[in-house]
Amino acid sequence: MHRRDFTTHLLRAGALAALPLPAAERQPLRDVANARHLLAGAAVSYRELQREDCRALLAREASILVSENDMKWQSIHPAPDRYDYTRADALLAFAKTSNAKVRGHNLCWHQQLPRWFPSTATSGNAGELLRAHIAEVAGHYAGRIHSWDVVNEAVFVEDGRSDGLRKSPWLELAGPSYIDLAFTTAAKADPQAILTYNDYDLEQDTEAHEAKRRAVLALLKGLRARNVPVQALGIQSHLVASTSPYQWSGFHRFLDGAEKLGLTIFITELDVDDTALPADIADRDRQVAACYQDFLSNALKHHNLQAILTWGFTDPDTWLNHFHPRKDGTPQRPLPFDGQLQPKPAYFAMEQSIEAAPRR
Repeated sequence: MHRRDFTTHLLRAGALAALPLPAAERQPLRDVANARHLLAGAAVSYRELQREDCRALLAREASILVSENDMKWQSIHPAPDRYDYTRADALLAFAKTSNAKVRGHNLCWHQQLPRWFPSTATSGNAGELLRAHIAEVAGHYAGRIHSWDVVNEAVFVEDGRSDGLRKSPWLELAGPSYIDLAFTTAAKADPQAILTYNDYDLEQDTEAHEAKRRAVLALLKGLRARNVPVQALGIQSHLVASTSPYQWSGFHRFLDGAEKLGLTIFITELDVDDTALPADIADRDRQVAACYQDFLSNALKHHNLQAILTWGFTDPDTWLNHFHPRKDGTPQRPLPFDGQLQPKPAYFAMEQSIEAAPRR
């Protein structure tokens, strides 16, 4: 079935047939999710928090928020002996006023390390640098973070290691035990936060995705066997709209495997890359929404899925325009709201998928 036919099928079935309603006449997404004992929200930039209209939209719709960049090493640890919590604290303050939970992102990643890191980190001190950073940052926010992405994207099968681990600066300098160190340190610094391993390319039924799923599940099994305090799996879900529907059999097996390990599941960075779709906005929006609907209706069959966050809330703020621009020069439309902060078909696909899900 072609993507266009698949979308038409959903429309005829009523899955995407809801017409946009004024905000005052529709139920906020956070309330729809709460009725199913789910959290729903988005990544937020500091720039968005300066806009009153964005703040009002987030306060209305999101029950959980995550900082897009302001908790990463580069932003929060600008010098070896200095931490800057200004922007991250602003998100915590806003979340408190809007009664939203906050995810911490992230404590250990191979990207967006500060400029001082390459000249300072060595095989002799990398473990201590990591431990001190996590103890400081997680400790600063102890008791105020719903869940931390403790280790982000540690698996990269293409690097050719038998364990599938990425040849990151952390692996090269501190060895594979850096992952255990990160989780054990985070658990000591904030015993209340749900400690999460977060990664991408875990959804589609391709050989590459299946290899990634095997490596991630093996990593998680090893951590659990060693009593390392990993409690949740974050699935980024940067999807790519295509001309045919996804197949989900491998994804379902993977989620079943995570559930057998006793792990909670979070959808942490959901969006839909529309570079393969035609320029027509209405057509694009329908097909992006079909992708949301297809993915979420499958993911939400698993009761250990507890939260859904998109990576951004409005199209103009998407990272995809910078990293994956469309060849025709038009902006991508991968998120639930447009540049005028109006809900798009993707929003209603999320809403209806959540409404149809079993309660947690």
